Amino acid sequence: MGVGIRGLILTLASVKDEFESHYEWLNRISTCEETMLKQIVLNLVRLQTSRSNSLALHNQVFLYGKILNTKTRLCPSLYLATDIKDFEKENTRTVDSLYRLCVNIKKIRQLKGWVLSKDVAFVEEIGQILKDMGANEATIANIFESCPEAFLHPPAEINSQRTLWHSVCPNDEQLVKIIEKFPDSFFCYKSTTHQKANIEYFQELRLSNKIISRLLASSPQIFCNSVTSNKKIINELEQNYLCLGGKQTNFKTWLMKLLSQDPFILSKPSLSMKGNLKFFQSLGFSNEEVLKLLSKLKGVIFDINREHMEAGIMFLKTVFKCREEEVKHLIMKCPGLLCYSVPTLNNRIKCMLDEGISVRQIKDCPNVLELTPQIIQFRIQKIKVLGHNVKNANLDIINGTKKDFEANYGKLHVKKERPMFNPVSPLHIEE
Repeated sequence: MGVGIRGLILTLASVKDEFESHYEWLNRISTCEETMLKQIVLNLVRLQTSRSNSLALHNQVFLYGKILNTKTRLCPSLYLATDIKDFEKENTRTVDSLYRLCVNIKKIRQLKGWVLSKDVAFVEEIGQILKDMGANEATIANIFESCPEAFLHPPAEINSQRTLWHSVCPNDEQLVKIIEKFPDSFFCYKSTTHQKANIEYFQELRLSNKIISRLLASSPQIFCNSVTSNKKIINELEQNYLCLGGKQTNFKTWLMKLLSQDPFILSKPSLSMKGNLKFFQSLGFSNEEVLKLLSKLKGVIFDINREHMEAGIMFLKTVFKCREEEVKHLIMKCPGLLCYSVPTLNNRIKCMLDEGISVRQIKDCPNVLELTPQIIQFRIQKIKVLGHNVKNANLDIINGTKKDFEANYGKLHVKKERPMFNPVSPLHIEE
C-alpha cells in the first residue's frame, strides 16, 4: 500500500510542468476546496502505518504541495502538525470534523493546540447547535478558530447557556452575532446559578435587556459573582449617589450609564470610591460638582490613587500659578487631569512649550493635556503646512479626538482654498 501511494505522488510530480501552467487557476480555489485538498493529503499520511514511512512521506507531501500551489505549500509542518510527534498526539476524529467544517486548523494549533489532543470533543454537535441558531459555515469556523474550547463542552451545557442568554436576547440572529464577537463569554464563563440569579437581579433593577446582554457579553465575570456581592456594591453606589444630592428617581438611569461605561465597577472595592469622594469634598467641591465628576470620570474614580491626585494638583498649581478655586475650575473642565501622573503631565506641557505654545494657552484649554506628545507634534506640523501658527491662538484647533481634529483641519483647508471673490457674482462697473 505504501509503495502504491508513493508511486501516486511521484506520478503527480512527473507532471510538474503541466501543474505549473495552471498556477493561476489553482490560486483561485476556494477555502473549502483547499480544505478538501488538505484532507486528501491527511488521508495519505494516515495510510502510512510505520514511523519511517511517515517521515519519508513528509518530504514527498512537501513536494506535492510545492507543485500544486506555491502560496500554500501543503507541508505537514504547517497543516498536519508541527512535527510527527505532535501529529501522533492529536485526536484524528476532532481534526477530521474541523476539516469538514472548513476550520483553519493552523490557527487553532497556534492559539490553543492542546484542544486537539483531548480525547473527547463535540465539534459536529456544537457546530449543529450553532447552525440551528442560524450561523453559516463561515461564522461557525470563525467561532471555533477564535475560541477552540467551544467544541470541548457537552451539547447539554451549550443548550443550557443558550436558554440562559435567551432570557435577555431572545433573537437567535442577534445572539449569533454576539457569540461571534464574544465567543469566550458564551462558551468559557459558565456559572449557571450565579448567572441566572444576577440576570434576574438586574432585571428587577429595571435595567434594559439590551444593557444586560451587553454586560453579559463584554464583562461576563461580574455574572459569576454572587448576587449578594453585586447587590452590596450597587447599594453602596446608590447611597453615595443619594448623599451627593442625586434623586432616587434618576438612580436607575445613572446606574445604567455608569455600568455601560465601566461594568467592572462591580468587581472593585467600594472603599476606594468613598475615599476619593471625601477627598474631592475636602478640596471644596460641592456635592453637585462631585456628582458631575463621578459621571465624567466614569468608573476611573475607583482606580485613582489619592496620593497621585494630590501630587498632580500641587503640580498644576505650580505650573499655572493659580489658586485652589482656579484649580477646581481646571479639574471641572478636564477631569482627566486627575488620572495622569506628574511626569506624564510635565512631559506633555514641555512638548507644547517647545512648539511655541504658552502656559496661558494651555490653561485656557486644559483638555489638550489629554493628548500624547506625538499627537500634539503631528497636529501642529500638519496645520503649519496650511500656514496656520498655533502661537497665541486658541488650542481648540488641535484639541479633541481624531475625528474632531480632522473636522477642524478640513475647515482650515477650505478657508485657505476659498477664492478672494465670488466668481459668479455680478461685477458693479460704472458705464
